[in-house]
Amino acid sequence: MNQLKLSLGPVLFYWQKETLLEFYTQMLDAPLDTIYIGEVVCSRRIQMRFNDWFQLAEDLASSGKEIILSSHVLLESELDLRRLRKLAEQGKFKLEANDMGAVKLARENGLPFVAGASLNIYSQATLDIFQQLGAYRWLTPAELSRDKVAAIAIRAKELGLETEIFAWGKIPLAYSSRCFTARHYNLNKDSCEYRCLDHEHGMTMNTREGQAFLTINGIQTMSYGCQSLLSHHQDMAAIGVDMLRLSPQLTDMSRIIELHRAVLDGQLDSRQAIEELKELSYGKLVDGYWHGQPGIEALQERPFEAGA
Repeated sequence: MNQLKLSLGPVLFYWQKETLLEFYTQMLDAPLDTIYIGEVVCSRRIQMRFNDWFQLAEDLASSGKEIILSSHVLLESELDLRRLRKLAEQGKFKLEANDMGAVKLARENGLPFVAGASLNIYSQATLDIFQQLGAYRWLTPAELSRDKVAAIAIRAKELGLETEIFAWGKIPLAYSSRCFTARHYNLNKDSCEYRCLDHEHGMTMNTREGQAFLTINGIQTMSYGCQSLLSHHQDMAAIGVDMLRLSPQLTDMSRIIELHRAVLDGQLDSRQAIEELKELSYGKLVDGYWHGQPGIEALQERPFEAGA
């Protein structure tokens, strides 16, 4: 058994409001330490507005979990900025800052924040800056290898910051001012007809050879494969990682959380858990980035750690 905590990241896809609220109802009793909520990807996804997110945060907080409001990655209008100000000024829940505007407003309002992966912390010196600005936790960029995470985590411990790593789900890779989903349907971004609602786990993009390569999620590009770092949990704990982030998917999420918790608590061998997780994931399991290799490299092509 180790002391790694589990978090549930914000939902990165666009789901119907009723579907989203039902999903979080299921999460109330899940063995999680932290839940992140909020719209991160696209400002046109407005079925949930600020008051809805805040009420959801209060409902989830009744379970005793840490609840964090996540901000947009790309701010493109004054309306986006007004929404961000509401997040920073609400004063009750901490913030996941996903751009420098969110960092600035969190600091001005004395709100502790999590430095999101899109802030691109790739060195100890950068981590120092965000700690001085008010960060109490940082989420590692997905591309960081095990050795690079270990080097920065040492400094995080010295600064009293928690290190969180993206341990499950399709990997967020890039964001654009253009909407790839709208483009697929020959629509303009501003008249997209909310086609993302038709793709609860994004759209798979294939190579010309027909190989699944990426996932398109509105303005966001994601991996096709599902990152799974559970088999490395002992090593992550040893190098100073504090929390594993699981990215939501619509189906089987409760079971995915239970499997991770059982392995971390020493109640289940990671090999057994991985075999079941292969059946629950959308896309093959990958862990290439952890090894300093292309992220598309499949988990099953690598040996498990001894004693995992």
